Amino acid sequence: MTDKELLLKAVEAREFAYTPYSNHKVGAALLGKSGKIYLGCNVENAAYTPTNCAERTAVFKAVSEGEREFSAIAVVGGLGDTLSELCAPCGVCRQVLNEFCDGSLKVILGTPEKITVTTLAELLPYSFGKTDLKKQ
Repeated sequence: MTDKELLLKAVEAREFAYTPYSNHKVGAALLGKSGKIYLGCNVENAAYTPTNCAERTAVFKAVSEGEREFSAIAVVGGLGDTLSELCAPCGVCRQVLNEFCDGSLKVILGTPEKITVTTLAELLPYSFGKTDLKKQ
C-alpha cells in the first residue's frame, strides 16, 4: 500500500466524523502489520472531555479486534470540507500510538496533493512508554 493510498483511506474515514461543535473533521487510517486497515474518525461530545480523536478511534478498533502491531498511520483533517496541509496527532494520540508502536511507525500527514511523512519518534521525542515501567 502506498502512502497516498493510505492517506486516501483516511480521507474516506473523515467523512464519518461527528463534529457539531468544532467542525474540525479528522480521519485516520491505521495499517496493521497483518495488512488490514482500521479507519477512525473523531467523535465530539458536548461535555468535551469524552470526545475521541480519529487516531485513537482507529487504534482502539484495531486492538479490540486483536491487532497489536502496526506499520503506518495516515491522518487528515481540517475545518468543514477543507483539508489542512498538515493535521498532526495530538499529544494524547501520540502517547496511545506509543503504547503499541515503536518510534519507527510511519506517520503520513497532509492532503492527497501534498503528503508529509514522518515517524512517531519525530512526533514524540523523549517518549515515556512501557519499557520505562519495567522493574530493574
